[in-house]
Amino acid sequence: MEALTRVAALLADRTRAAFCGALLDGRAWTANELAAHARVAPSTASEHLTRLIEAGLLVEYRQGRHRYVSLAGPHVAELLEAMTSFAGPGPQPRGLRAASASEAMARGRTCYDHLAGKLGVALKSGLLELGVVNGDLAITEPGLVWLKELGFEPSKRQVVRACVDWTERVPHLAGAAGAHLCQVFFERGWIKRIGTIRAVVLTPAGEQGWRELGLT
Repeated sequence: MEALTRVAALLADRTRAAFCGALLDGRAWTANELAAHARVAPSTASEHLTRLIEAGLLVEYRQGRHRYVSLAGPHVAELLEAMTSFAGPGPQPRGLRAASASEAMARGRTCYDHLAGKLGVALKSGLLELGVVNGDLAITEPGLVWLKELGFEPSKRQVVRACVDWTERVPHLAGAAGAHLCQVFFERGWIKRIGTIRAVVLTPAGEQGWRELGLT
């Protein structure tokens, strides 16, 4: 329980929570980018990042004078998403820009390396209808063949994992399969990011591609 207390105390801080929320987009950010995102001084950001790295929630990369950080792995992303879902909906965003950003995140976003929001749940539903996964969200034998046709290569990582969606309040698809499909959709131009937030949208090419795969 002591370890749980330490993690909970770390994430209870607004600045550190803001850092982790931004890093759920699956990319590496510089310390200065995160400082600007959380609206804190670079020196303050550095102190918070050091604590998160020491706790094993983030990892650090050095490239020249720049310090990049990212989530330590999908297990951290799933923990953050589950905690957010458990906490329930927060206060209504104030202002048109904040409301628009919130709506965009609910429609579709990345949860570290896989899709979430309405788009992520729609992907899971499509895979269920195709028989790629079963009702327990476990990969089926025909489903593995289907994934391999899209270039999927099994690894030590769990193929399919349920991740509770904090806006839809139902599981979306995580694991190696969810990450691979998200990567394929980005590479094919089927999804694209909206600005610098985690929100993504299905492009016209993506709508056609999903239909061809039988996902809609």
